[in-house]
Amino acid sequence: MSKTRKAKSKKKVLCHHCTGLCCRYFALPIDTPKGWADYDDIRWYLSHQGTEIFVEDGDWYLNVLNPCRYLAGDHTCVNYELRPKICRTYQTDDCEYTGDDYGYELHFTSDRQMEDYMKVKFGPKVFEKYNKTKQKKCARRKAG
Repeated sequence: MSKTRKAKSKKKVLCHHCTGLCCRYFALPIDTPKGWADYDDIRWYLSHQGTEIFVEDGDWYLNVLNPCRYLAGDHTCVNYELRPKICRTYQTDDCEYTGDDYGYELHFTSDRQMEDYMKVKFGPKVFEKYNKTKQKKCARRKAG
């Protein structure tokens, strides 16, 4: 059997043993945060269920934990013949099933984690000052 054919059959076998890990999320690059407002936006992202932020090789990503609608109960794709290009070109070389831990530089799974990071990055006084300013603005809106 040729090396190419062995590699293809090995990939098929890997997919048969996997639970569709690559079909349970998608990650999109986001701009590297520069100032307070950028980090506060990220805190907002993390306020939503099924979201994470990670940094890998200096690049920031929004990770949305939401399975593909075509992932069947047996972990196969019910849209296999019509699947999008990103699925067709996916390689199992570095997939979740065979790969090691990601080793993210930073990984946030909640808005509270981002708050803690912001307190360290900007200092707790800056964080408290910003929140007090926000609270005053909200109070004025409610009163007005």
